Amino acid sequence: MFLTNGVIRTMDPALPTTASLVLAGPLVAGGVGTHESALPTPDRVDLRGRCVLPAFADAHVHFPTWALAQNDVRLDGAASLAEALDRVRRHTTGGTWIRGTGWRDASWEPKPTKDALDEITGSTPTALWAKDYHSLWLNSAALALAGGELQVAGGVVERDATGEPTGILREESAWRFRERFVQIAESEWVDATRVGIRLANSRGVASVHDKDGWLGAASIFGRIHEREGLTMRVFQSLPADRVTALAELGLRAGMGDDFLRLGYLKCFMDGTLGSQTAWMLDGSGVRITSGDDLAEIIRAGAAAGWPISVHAIGDAANRAALDAFEATRDLWQPLGLRHRIEHCQCLAPEDIPRFAELGIACSVQFAHAPSDRDLADRFWGEKAAGAYAFRSLWDSGAVVANGSDAPVEELDPLAGIRAGVFRTINERDAWHPDETLTVEQALIASTVNPAWLAGDERRRGSLVPGHLADLVVLNRDPVTASAEDLSEIEVVATMVGGRWVHNPPPWD
Repeated sequence: MFLTNGVIRTMDPALPTTASLVLAGPLVAGGVGTHESALPTPDRVDLRGRCVLPAFADAHVHFPTWALAQNDVRLDGAASLAEALDRVRRHTTGGTWIRGTGWRDASWEPKPTKDALDEITGSTPTALWAKDYHSLWLNSAALALAGGELQVAGGVVERDATGEPTGILREESAWRFRERFVQIAESEWVDATRVGIRLANSRGVASVHDKDGWLGAASIFGRIHEREGLTMRVFQSLPADRVTALAELGLRAGMGDDFLRLGYLKCFMDGTLGSQTAWMLDGSGVRITSGDDLAEIIRAGAAAGWPISVHAIGDAANRAALDAFEATRDLWQPLGLRHRIEHCQCLAPEDIPRFAELGIACSVQFAHAPSDRDLADRFWGEKAAGAYAFRSLWDSGAVVANGSDAPVEELDPLAGIRAGVFRTINERDAWHPDETLTVEQALIASTVNPAWLAGDERRRGSLVPGHLADLVVLNRDPVTASAEDLSEIEVVATMVGGRWVHNPPPWD
């Protein structure tokens, strides 16, 4: 296939742009200087001035959960309890469960309770996730399923003045409830994920680093892979507490194929900003994993060849994670393991250079900065000046990879890139504009660096000979676009492994 007459950004510093690209099967065969006559029967695609980039990679997404949530009650942006309840009321269908996601109650008065839900859901069990997926809002019918067994280590059960649960569970209590009681058939997961992959392809996504290892996402993706083949590459996480069982089964990082591969172990240091459970240096928040316990996880992972992915939001959580990696580096650095901290949201200034010094990647989400700005200013005050420090981390030499954290934010790489560049998602001024990135940096964080983090930098992330032909066609070049035009850029088509998976040419 011969792509010509466009702006092709290879993301290779040696040859940043070319006007044409030659593909052979699933691979890039050449670029500028490759003569058409060298191809026996080239399939010529006239780009008509459009821009081609390596396809986007989402470095942090809960993919099956996001896909399933497309069919649930959407509570994003609900400004009050009354508005949220009205959305639930209009969505109620009389099924076994009512499920929803996206509420954020920081400005709500009154607050969400089981009693408020009971009035409109009756005896149908109802489970509504907060926007950050660290808090769960239940009605009485759902709470009754647990029989009072709600409190677990690392979890929070909110109670009223009489000691009765209000219907809000946080952290481990919320996740344990979901695992035990919110039963969803595997066929529903598979069907939703199949549809979700098509939607992701339409947004230029060819690969994801999935975080849903806790629910058996590898099996969900595996079913699709076996039946009809995946059109999206999956780098799969698994829970860190299963490292011993994985070793006994002989499972190791890197097992799989070009489309579904085991990647890394994930654990949690703390909660989130929105649920006010981020572990902070002032002593507030919820500590889920101690620094010493993380060090043991890192040691066990190194012995079995697994890189570790650590969720850390608060400044104390990030420091404890960095301390654990530093204390164990003699074990993992010689192995070349590419560890990562997820989110890196609130950092003490002195901890920012430690990521590059230790070789710990920053798996961040550009979209969180403009979305969370009001909460960060409200709950973190002056510390918010060191939050979502994308440019500072980049300038320090750290590897910065961008993801969506969908369904917390929407799985939309172009929107995420704009958030990294503008630090706003509306008409407001940029939030801490000194932390904005250039378009080129945001693109690298959404293509090159996720491939490096997956150990695939010699096969993906740039359009050079020998790399997989994963690419996206855009209606215009984001690097040269004006600020106004950057918001108008759209995905025209997506290719994965030399095959068009969204809107094949010709185009109007």
